[in-house]
Amino acid sequence: MTHPTNALNPSGFGRTTRPDAWWLQPAVVLFGLSAFIVYSTWAAFQGVHYYYGPYVSPFYSPELLGESPHSWFGPKPSWWFSWLPWSPAFLILWAPGGFRLTCYYYRGAYYKAFWADPPACAVGEPRKRYLGEGSFPLILQNVHRYFLYVALAFLVFLTYDVWKALWFEDLVTGQVHFGVGVGTLVLATNVTLLGGYTLGCHSLRHLVGGRHDHLSERPVRRTAYSCVSCLNQRHMMFAWLSLFWVGFSDLYVRLCSMGVWTDWRIF
Repeated sequence: MTHPTNALNPSGFGRTTRPDAWWLQPAVVLFGLSAFIVYSTWAAFQGVHYYYGPYVSPFYSPELLGESPHSWFGPKPSWWFSWLPWSPAFLILWAPGGFRLTCYYYRGAYYKAFWADPPACAVGEPRKRYLGEGSFPLILQNVHRYFLYVALAFLVFLTYDVWKALWFEDLVTGQVHFGVGVGTLVLATNVTLLGGYTLGCHSLRHLVGGRHDHLSERPVRRTAYSCVSCLNQRHMMFAWLSLFWVGFSDLYVRLCSMGVWTDWRIF
């Protein structure tokens, strides 16, 4: 009598009975996230060409301290160590970076792509036992719910940036007038996609609808829960679109500032 093999638990890294190209999705995620990490790190260290007229790169907003007219509290502080590199982005990027790093979707994506834990469903792993997120350092992923609060505040800051991007200064008269440029639309699209990603967060879904067994008795919470759930169904899509667009937004402002691109004024 023959004994069937357990195809769901193959032994040996990469071993599987799956006939499909299971490696393709982790490979695409590996390339996409690596490209974003390299570009965003490079852009953050530049410290220049991050604003153009009323536009400011989302990698640098809110600009707490810096040399641009968008700075909230003035230029680079005198107490900053001279041997340390300086960029206004260093003061704020930890917040959106931490939110994405601890995101439930991104965890599953980069665990597979970078750590092969697991590489894919029904594919052999490089380790013999599952450690999970119950011990250090992965238990720190639970701070995601707190990063959510900061991410919601950043949506407000970036929305204000779109408002500022509607007002252009006449270089001749110095008067400020209402208008819409391509950069205005770029920044507005960035906020829209980030809003779809942030407002569809699993933690926000629990925040607005959790702690109650019968949402039908709380119509406001039920409506909020339904709205977040609708966005949550497309969480992966918004995660990738917003990741690409926030990088493109920085690139657009940067190239306009460098004189490589022209910001066409629509009206």
